[in-house]
This record gives sequence, structure tokens and C-alpha cells, in this order.
Amino acid sequence: MLMEEHPLGRYIVADPEICHGEPTFRGTRILVSDILEQVASGMAWEAIVDEWRGAVSKQAIAESVRLAREALATHASELLCSEIPAS
Repeated sequence: MLMEEHPLGRYIVADPEICHGEPTFRGTRILVSDILEQVASGMAWEAIVDEWRGAVSKQAIAESVRLAREALATHASELLCSEIPAS
């Protein structure tokens, strides 16, 4: 049975046949989580675009950040720690 991709946005899809259904950028096998990790590390968006040879645009990066923000806002209570470790 052929499964089809599920759009999560204009640039991001989840396709059970690609990367085990993890969100990727349309037409690639580039994981959204990898791009978000680069953003979180402080990498400039232009450098991310260059590193992926233009396969991920700045607009696609912006969409991934927007979707991550929405996911956090929606699921924040599920992520709360019962205890914050002392430093």
C-alpha cells in the first residue's frame, strides 16, 4: 500500500516512505530537526542555506521555526519538568 506525504506547511512534509515519517523539507531527505539544531546553535540562516546547497531556503527555515514555536506553545505543559536540577 502506497502512503502519501502529509503537508505540514508549504515547505515541510511528513511522508511515511521518507525518513520514517519524520518531518523533512519537501523534495529532500533533510530533516527539519537538523535545521532547527543548526538554528539553535546560532548558525546564520544564510550559512544553513549554503551548507545544504540551496535545498533549504530561508523561507523554509522560517517555516520550520514557526512550526516549532506552534508545537511548543501547544505542548508546553507536556514538556514541563517536575523538578529543575540545581546548578
